[in-house]
Parts: sequence; structure tokens; C-alpha cells
Amino acid sequence: MIEKQFYVHPTAIVDEGTTVGRGSKIWHFCHLMKGAKLGADCILGQNVFIANDVIVGNNVKIQNNVSIYTGVELEDDVFCGPSCVFTNIGNPRAQVVRKHLYERTLIKRGATIGANATIVCGHEVGRYAFIGAGATVTSDVPDYALMLGVPARRVGWMSRHGHRLEPGGTMICPESRWRYQEVEKGVLRCIDWPEDKPLEQVRTK
Repeated sequence: MIEKQFYVHPTAIVDEGTTVGRGSKIWHFCHLMKGAKLGADCILGQNVFIANDVIVGNNVKIQNNVSIYTGVELEDDVFCGPSCVFTNIGNPRAQVVRKHLYERTLIKRGATIGANATIVCGHEVGRYAFIGAGATVTSDVPDYALMLGVPARRVGWMSRHGHRLEPGGTMICPESRWRYQEVEKGVLRCIDWPEDKPLEQVRTK
């Protein structure tokens, strides 16, 4: 690791064997364990814990008091709100060691996890999905879904720019004016941004 490429607050601990990308900022009382991989241009707020072998993509924002445990992966552009929770074992017991049974949880590109939301392990949260504050996710979440409640249920769709889409044949984001259509029940697609479009093209649009 080259110190000038990223910032680590003096109170933070970055274990040897951790990878940190250029431009990332690691703030007060964070701890990144051996084998963790943090991408470029990430921001870790106060008291963030990243466990062994966790993969965090580029431009990920993790707010205060969030722990990312082994088995959880965050793709590029994910936002984790304050005190949101991830798990990695469905039936934990203090007396039973189940490290070999960690379940994989994947948070896909651009998704938002609201403050105090809980993501129960073993599920995927789709691209640009929006998990509302305090919601508890207990199943897979489709791309662009707006999820609220305990357990979380899809109550609508969100655009890539973070706006709730008005239901209808063609839904239009009020900020970007990009168009969205439900191509089949429970499956939304953006007409104006193909899924394979490179990230740098999107950011400069």
C-alpha cells in the first residue's frame, strides 16, 4: 500500500494484507481486516468494520457504524446508510462454530441500503435497488426495486438517479428523463441505459 494514494485516519486500523484503492478515505475508528479489498474512491465513515476477505467495489459509501462481515460483497457505487446491518449465518449460536457455513450476500451495483436496514444473509440486492430505512430484507431483491417494511416488500420502483417512478407503461425519471419499462411482472429495465454500458460513460452523460 502506498500512503499517498489514499487516506487513513490515525485512529483507524488497516491490517497487513489489506488492499485499498486510490482516493479512498478511511475515517475514525475503522478496522479493515487481513484480506479485505476496498476499491478506489470509497468513503468509510466512523466506526466501520470490514472483515476478512470482504470485497468492496469502487465508489462505495459506507456510513457510520456499519459492519461488513465475511461472505458479503458490495459492487461499485453501493451506498450503505448509518447503522445498517449485514449478517452471514442464518442460525447463529455462540457455542457452535459455523465459519465454514457463511452464506454469500451480494449487493449489486448502485444499490442503496437505508439507515438501520437489515440484510439477512444469503440474498442478492439488485442493481439500483433502494432499501428503505429500517426495512428487513429476507429474500432476493430485483433491480430498481423500492423495498419497505418488515419483512421488506416491493412497493414501487426507483430510477438509477434515486427517484421513485410513477407507475405506468413507460416511467420517466424526473431528473435524468431516462425511460423505464416493466418488461415482465417484477422486472424493470432502463430503455436509455443498456445494462452493459461502461461506468465511465454513465458518469459523463
